Amino acid sequence: MGNPKAFLTIPRQEAGYRPVDDRINDFSEVEQTLNSSNRRTQASRCMDCGVPFCHWACPIGNKQPEWQDKLYRGLWEEAYYILEQTCDFPEFTGRICPALCEKSCVLSLSIHEPVTIRENEVAIAEMAFREGYIRPVHPVRNGKNVAVIGSGPAGLTVANRLNRKGYLVTVFEKDEFIGGLLRYGIPNFKLSKKIINRRVRLMETEGIIFKTNTNAGKDISAQELLQSFDAVCVAIGSETPRDLPVDGRDLKGVHFAMELLAQQNRMLQGIDIPKTELIHAKGKKVLVIGGGDTGSDCVGTSNRHGAASVTQIEILPQPPADFNPATPWPMYPQILKTSSSHEEGCTRRWNLTTNKFIGENGLLKAVEIEEVEWMSGKKDERPVMRLTGKKERLEVDLVFLSMGFVHPVQEGLLKELTLETNERKNISVDNNDQTSCRKVFACGDAVSGASLVVRAMAAGRKTAASIDRFLSE
Repeated sequence: MGNPKAFLTIPRQEAGYRPVDDRINDFSEVEQTLNSSNRRTQASRCMDCGVPFCHWACPIGNKQPEWQDKLYRGLWEEAYYILEQTCDFPEFTGRICPALCEKSCVLSLSIHEPVTIRENEVAIAEMAFREGYIRPVHPVRNGKNVAVIGSGPAGLTVANRLNRKGYLVTVFEKDEFIGGLLRYGIPNFKLSKKIINRRVRLMETEGIIFKTNTNAGKDISAQELLQSFDAVCVAIGSETPRDLPVDGRDLKGVHFAMELLAQQNRMLQGIDIPKTELIHAKGKKVLVIGGGDTGSDCVGTSNRHGAASVTQIEILPQPPADFNPATPWPMYPQILKTSSSHEEGCTRRWNLTTNKFIGENGLLKAVEIEEVEWMSGKKDERPVMRLTGKKERLEVDLVFLSMGFVHPVQEGLLKELTLETNERKNISVDNNDQTSCRKVFACGDAVSGASLVVRAMAAGRKTAASIDRFLSE
């Protein structure tokens, strides 16, 4: 490293967010940027620690110390070259990754001020686009073609990797635009869709074929896919939300979180939503059930709609604010997270379960919640939840269910593709993401269940390698 002692004199400096009163009025990205000089100064804090736990923690194995050093020296193009070897889309991860690397940074352990790795990453990517370091790659074609079903982070990674190896890749997307979860599940205030469009244009220039509004299994049959392509990769994500089957679930005003988020993103893309289907929180009392990132996104979206109030409840206990002995360094800490959306206005409560939704004339009016306790289970068993009998009625107009997603691997298209061959009557996926039909592969959330974007990208890279090996036999 050029300055292995900079961390002793230079404090961590984050770019921070736009002021609340400013950002609450639009859906533009909330995060700000540092100038290039300050960014290089922040990169100098990478301390040549010997064992880079940041690399260990990163699902895609980014070589953070190497590109931090190049950034510090002002060698932006070299920094990007190192970064792109492991990360296909640093302009995405640099914006929305929870930065597992930073939580495992040695400086996080020693002085609680890790290197600003995520912000540095996106700064390198944006400089590369701005200065023309990113140029289209036109590989020599090898005569084989691959279908990728789904254009989320996993599918895009598979497509990008295989295209650059010479395969002709066609990506099928059931929705109007490319991006999957990136496009429809993440609000614009965290990831501008212009960033996705820019990458898709580059991939198209490099020869990848994108087919939108095409539902594989319906618009193109499983049989056609298997006959027309040398390999098929299923990267359909995990889109089935976990429901809450309690009394009153069918009342008007109770929605899945993704109904709100996807609709809002479609509206920002210029797609008209019928008034009868429009979900809007203006002037309404909103309850978000579920304490994760998707729930936080519902909070931010509701605030931008002009909600009268927003409450978010979680069935689990409130995690500690600073340190959790159950997840010591260098593990990802399970501690209290306060997002930019929470800062904009939200009441947060824990240890609450939902008993029923209450309505009048088919419209939601209130929710009955009940406090719970968590009791330690037997050795190696999960804690046990106990109802306390302490019930409460919350007056609400809108509820968004944000409780995770159901694992879909055994259903739908993947099952159709596997059974189409009659090779086996059951579906299985091996360690190389190859299914019981040898030419069909699966990756990302479709295999693992809902997870992080960066983990989906890691799965896509692994699956692309598996497909390449299979087609090179």
